[in-house]
Amino acid sequence: MSELGLWGRWKKNLGDTRPWDLWDPEVERANDEEAARRYTICMKCPELVKLTKQCKKCGCFMAAKAKLAEAVCPAEKW
Repeated sequence: MSELGLWGRWKKNLGDTRPWDLWDPEVERANDEEAARRYTICMKCPELVKLTKQCKKCGCFMAAKAKLAEAVCPAEKW
């Protein structure tokens, strides 16, 4: 197990964005094309839970996370 532990790894994979950023009008959004490009990548990723559309690495609902301009993929795919 890494030095960070389970909680530390989860927080690292989550990145600087948080789920509640979607409701913050001050948080920059990705344009529709970029959000669609990101989500297309997610849909092909083995780390995506197909049933819930959540990432196994960060736990985020990727259709929503892909819309946040500053969000990053924990698998470094976008």
